Amino acid sequence: MGKRKRLAAEARKAALKTQYFAKAKSVPSSPRKMRYVVDLIRGMEVNRALATLHFNKKAAAADVEKLLRSAIANWEQKNDRKAEDGELIVSRVFVDEGATLKRMRPAPQGRGYRIRKRSNHVTLFVDTKTND
Repeated sequence: MGKRKRLAAEARKAALKTQYFAKAKSVPSSPRKMRYVVDLIRGMEVNRALATLHFNKKAAAADVEKLLRSAIANWEQKNDRKAEDGELIVSRVFVDEGATLKRMRPAPQGRGYRIRKRSNHVTLFVDTKTND
């Protein structure tokens, strides 16, 4: 690896140490369905976001709730203290497309219909309100 690449990689690693996030990879639902849930909590205070996700009927909400709890725990681990009420917000959250499993379903007259089983990767960042 060249010097410039190594310096850039070290800078990225140092930046990640000051950010608090959690990732969920290969979540078995389509990115479009996950984005509906993620858009509900973007920019919200974490306790309010947890309540919103807990009472949401969509199946993707359970995965995002678990991810949000993990991000809060990561923040508490790095800061060696518990998060106070109203201190943390969901600063950034995004959904990327994951691997797609391609399957065939039998169809009439000897044909086959394609089935795409999509997955996604969710990344959720939490931050204190003062660090907006």
